[in-house]
Amino acid sequence: MWKLLRDRRLGDLKFRRQMPIGPYIADFCCPALRLIVELDGGVHVLRAENDARRDDWLTAKAGFTVLRFGNEAVLRNPAVVFDAVRQHAARHA
Repeated sequence: MWKLLRDRRLGDLKFRRQMPIGPYIADFCCPALRLIVELDGGVHVLRAENDARRDDWLTAKAGFTVLRFGNEAVLRNPAVVFDAVRQHAARHA
């Protein structure tokens, strides 16, 4: 996804990669929107409980929204991810 973002941006939204937030590291974070985008490989099927705890902490304690996508979604159709980010931004602008 990082290669698909121009200058670390999606439109006017600036993203940071591998951003530490509390005890976690977000794959991609847009601090202005308090939005985290996580891209999950196949191993995350085995880590569903850990991911749920992590998302709960990031939401409840840190005040972020977490959008989670499989790597395949980005590889096959990155527009799905970008559209979800844009929709979130429109609702929270």
